[in-house]
Amino acid sequence: MDQNNIDDIYRDRVILDHCRNPRNTSLIDHFDLTGDAINPFCGDEVHFQIGLKGENLIERIQFSGDGCAINMASGSLLSEAVTGLTVKEATQLSIRFVESMRKPIGENVEGEFIGELSALISVKNFPVRVKCALLAWSALEDALSEKK
Repeated sequence: MDQNNIDDIYRDRVILDHCRNPRNTSLIDHFDLTGDAINPFCGDEVHFQIGLKGENLIERIQFSGDGCAINMASGSLLSEAVTGLTVKEATQLSIRFVESMRKPIGENVEGEFIGELSALISVKNFPVRVKCALLAWSALEDALSEKK
């Protein structure tokens, strides 16, 4: 991917697939946590409902949102990444992801994330779009803060 061409992000197979076919969009009958985040500058928004198994295991997560391709893909990718994690593990993943997105552009962090989640790391090469990728993580933090 050319680090100077933002159009490459929008052609990325993973980002396109998750934007066009977001995962975990079915409503949850019973949920324990909710989280929301809105970017007032562009109008993008993300909403999560999380169903826990027991006290701390994320068994189901429902994602909905509106906005650009990066925002929608991020919400979908996040929902897949945290399903099956404990609240503590999801919190740690969120902290790690946000920190990675805020590291200097020259710092290689792609290897820190496995699977499709790593596709979002390329967004950090375009600082104006980082907020799009992080909005879903803000909504997750909002939801998980209910457990503290």
